[in-house]
Amino acid sequence: MSMSFSSRTRLVCAGVLSALMLAAASAAPVRADEKVSVRLDFSPWGVHAGMHLAKEKGWFKEVGLDVDVQDGRGSGNTLQLVNAGQVDVGQIQLGLLPQARENGSTVKSFAGIDKRTDLAVLVDKDSPIQKVQDFKGKSLVVFAASPWAPFIDYWLKQGGLDRTTVNVMVVDPAAVWGTYSAKRADGLMSTVPSAIPVVEPNRPSKAILAEDVGIAFPSYGLIATEKTIEGRKDALKKLVQVQQKSWDYIRNGHVEEAAEAIIKQRPDAKLNKKVLMEQIQLTIDFFDTPETKGKPIGYQAKEDWIKAQKSAETAGAIKPGTDPATYYTNEFIQ
Repeated sequence: MSMSFSSRTRLVCAGVLSALMLAAASAAPVRADEKVSVRLDFSPWGVHAGMHLAKEKGWFKEVGLDVDVQDGRGSGNTLQLVNAGQVDVGQIQLGLLPQARENGSTVKSFAGIDKRTDLAVLVDKDSPIQKVQDFKGKSLVVFAASPWAPFIDYWLKQGGLDRTTVNVMVVDPAAVWGTYSAKRADGLMSTVPSAIPVVEPNRPSKAILAEDVGIAFPSYGLIATEKTIEGRKDALKKLVQVQQKSWDYIRNGHVEEAAEAIIKQRPDAKLNKKVLMEQIQLTIDFFDTPETKGKPIGYQAKEDWIKAQKSAETAGAIKPGTDPATYYTNEFIQ
């Protein structure tokens, strides 16, 4: 039986309509990746491996993020930029948060990478110095905006010392390494992962840990303002998931690949692969406290923040009575 004219017309129209809809769908613009700016603490070093590896392998793009990873000029400076809304996220030393919050900052941590205190004083590897009191009559070098700054006097006091019995040399950040490497100071106040590999070629060193006298100072993690945390939950959740994936990959046998990713992402920085690998491994060594062991990467323990608050209070950096819950959130940790 032959098809009627009207039936043929309907079929033709339906075909044309389907073709038009298909063409329209194929011509529809691809949804753009969501932009997120991440400001790091300093020029490239091992603790940045999670960000640079994720960028290099395209893991941010896979989840729909366009992440602008920026070098920094110190944790304090990055914190200020995040608080001012000039960047979305900062990767800094989280121990700065109690003092920053007391001074009116609205930033908080939404993922802790290194939860253990990594503040330390470096001395010669064969030095007889083992504890604070051994620094009597010695000299220390530090820069003014160092995370060590609020704790110097408290740390000295634990060994019965003060600035009259120990020469604390406060220099420009650019002069810290040269001062110590040239042996113009007996000790360098810094952090273990960042400093030990850098000074190794010229002055092999060991670390006198701040945690040995009870100083609790959470190390590196991610911060954002309360407004950003509330308003960009999906983006921050994705950012955290990618960093968890990246650091888990790194610590499971891919330290060298992570170092190479930093070098590829910062080709003009003239970075030393061996130094980067050592920094990355030391960063991993400081991942956990007893309270976070076995927890997901990024998880922050209330007990650790209570200790950090008490340390800041004891050192005179903040007034008593702050609620540690205002410093952090585990909302995006899975």
